[in-house]
Amino acid sequence: MSEELFDLEIGQIQKTIRKHNAQKVLVQLPEGLKPQASKLAEAIEKAGAQAIISGDPCYGACDLMIYEAENLGVDLVIHYGHSEMIKPTKARVPIAYFHAKAKIDIRPAVEKAVHLLKPWTKIGLATTIQHVDQLEQAQKILEKAQKTTLIGDTGYGKSPGQVLGCDYTNAKAVSNKVEAYLFIGGGRFHPLGLSLATMKPTAVADPFENTAYTIEADVQKTLQKRYANLKEAQKAQNFGILIGLKLGQTNIQAATKIKTELERNGKKATLLALREITPATLMQFPSFDAYVNTACPRIAIDEPSAFKKPVLTIAEAHVSLGKTRWEDLLKNGLL
Repeated sequence: MSEELFDLEIGQIQKTIRKHNAQKVLVQLPEGLKPQASKLAEAIEKAGAQAIISGDPCYGACDLMIYEAENLGVDLVIHYGHSEMIKPTKARVPIAYFHAKAKIDIRPAVEKAVHLLKPWTKIGLATTIQHVDQLEQAQKILEKAQKTTLIGDTGYGKSPGQVLGCDYTNAKAVSNKVEAYLFIGGGRFHPLGLSLATMKPTAVADPFENTAYTIEADVQKTLQKRYANLKEAQKAQNFGILIGLKLGQTNIQAATKIKTELERNGKKATLLALREITPATLMQFPSFDAYVNTACPRIAIDEPSAFKKPVLTIAEAHVSLGKTRWEDLLKNGLL
């Protein structure tokens, strides 16, 4: 995606560098903005600082490079594409967030999505931080089509209507008042999560591709894989409990609790800490029959077939232990 599609806020970046009197700056970029690395490095150096671009994947605001920044001796971290999610309590290096707001017109894609929403009259709107300022435009289009629109807002820091890959609380806040959702943005990652979290029909208006489509087939495919994964895990005796080492994905308390629950039910369980939870890394531990993931829940949900052994969320582990039913889990949403 080219720079013309997003506001990189070059001038504001340079002001922020001068404000912090930063001499060395580390930049984290999501995949879609990595092509702008050279442009951003040039702008940072014009502001009088040395630029270091992180080449690692950046999965979200949970994936902050605090320790790496300290090791590199930088004075400032610039984090692109996400809003603040956590406040590191022991971070020496300040973090500046730049949202990379989209500059593309969403109206053509939203107008195409109207016919997909024909069966319903009450529509919830959701998007990422890049498009939250454009939700009012979407509202007007849907209201012109005789739809009632609702934008969820829990009041906990995120902008109204904003969802994250792991957090759909804004959308769920209006779930009992809407019949379906319209997600505005690119890709299937967020709308799939939205539908799995709310268990409501979800249409997508993608302004980058100027297309509209429903996510229902993806949802059904995911649910079938999750259920098959869960049934296989019920046979497992030896579990690995995955602890994420990314700053916003570490939940040692949850990992310890599910380990205890498994052991009380006659299972073996071992705590396993990883920075990157991938099929390749888990293949190094052949003694485990299945895993419970306490890091980002999307790791297991999105690509279960990529893993050779079942990888469950905590909620799915409770189903496997008979503490709750699959049907009840679906009522509350997988995320």
